[in-house]
Amino acid sequence: MSYQLRFDAGRQQRYLPDRAAVLRAVLSIGPRAADPRFEVWVEVEPLRLADGSSGGRRFALDRVLDVSRPGEYERIRAELGARHE
Repeated sequence: MSYQLRFDAGRQQRYLPDRAAVLRAVLSIGPRAADPRFEVWVEVEPLRLADGSSGGRRFALDRVLDVSRPGEYERIRAELGARHE
């Protein structure tokens, strides 16, 4: 499963291999980002076309991380730390 991180009001995006990479990216990019809102999208089953072929990759919104919320960076660091235990 892969993830897509959208930020700067959707003008920028990154494709990342796992949730830990998403959290590290938010910690790295967040302080410099023009917009504090980060959308985390997760890859879901590809769309099937009428002929049965795959319509390509498809992502669904998983959660929104808003680093302007008090304690959000600490919560992200705690989640990242728990993933490495």
